[in-house]
Amino acid sequence: MSRLNQTWHAGIIAMTLILSIHERILAAPPVLALPIKCQIGAECYIQNFVDHDKGPGWRDYAEGALSTNGHGGTDFSLVNQRVMRAGVDVLAASSGIVAATHDGEADISVRQNQTKDFKRGGAGNFVRIRHADGWETQYSHLKRGSITVHPGWRVETGTILGQVGLSGNSEFPHMHFSVRHHGQVVDPFMPTPHLAGGGKQSLWAPAVDNQLTYCPAGLLYGGFATEIPSRDKAEAGEYFSTTLSRDSPSIAFWIVMFGLRKDDIVEMCLSNTHGEMINERQKVENNNAMLFAFIGKHRSEKIWPPGVYTGRVVLYRDVGAVIEETRSISRD
Repeated sequence: MSRLNQTWHAGIIAMTLILSIHERILAAPPVLALPIKCQIGAECYIQNFVDHDKGPGWRDYAEGALSTNGHGGTDFSLVNQRVMRAGVDVLAASSGIVAATHDGEADISVRQNQTKDFKRGGAGNFVRIRHADGWETQYSHLKRGSITVHPGWRVETGTILGQVGLSGNSEFPHMHFSVRHHGQVVDPFMPTPHLAGGGKQSLWAPAVDNQLTYCPAGLLYGGFATEIPSRDKAEAGEYFSTTLSRDSPSIAFWIVMFGLRKDDIVEMCLSNTHGEMINERQKVENNNAMLFAFIGKHRSEKIWPPGVYTGRVVLYRDVGAVIEETRSISRD
């Protein structure tokens, strides 16, 4: 090869490297739209975030306890299985190419799945999308038979990928949304100035950022039962239309809360128009992603007195109440 050709060849290599570096610098992270079609705070909520604690504990991006050890994504949870059965769409957060899908796994809680024979690392039914510059998003625990896309397909922001389910290693109906850059987990709620093309803001589009206000704890739902309530029935929505009759065997007020911290105090009260019937307080012993609790009593009189029965729950943290909610049921 002549000296001229060698120089030309070296120039091409150098220019290729410069263009590659230039393109990498200009390749900004994807701007993410909301990956689920539901009303945040009513039909769905964020239960867990990416874990930022490097040890055996867990810590979310806001220094709270909404995570689990080693959790690598954001859990968009539904309030109960009744909403899941009605159908909640999962949407592509950004345009890209479908890299992989998996379907066929049953929608069943791990509390009821005795075999725990999870495929694909417990992700259940999922869709993975490849974006530019090594970015990927994955949508896990989808409803069996709901996936609408196939590997190789191009999808746009907002394309329906499937529906929220209860497949894989899942205890409640939710969609585990994960973001990776060259295989490394990225928290979409954190700024990315350390990445090529990164910025000082989160990966969420501004309009989405406004919807996803951090909520450290909350009451998912609560209601009444005329038996000793079970968590499985509550989450399945079986107490949704409970009615209290004059001769119901029992009355119980139950709640499901998220984001409990060690040393929180949960106070529950059940009363009727004649006054308070039960009042109980319990101290939370450990950080708890979800709490199911209830108070109640069996009928001791011939009939339940007519009137309104009210359940009240208060969550005390540090110096005051952070949650206070009531629910009511009537006995005519």
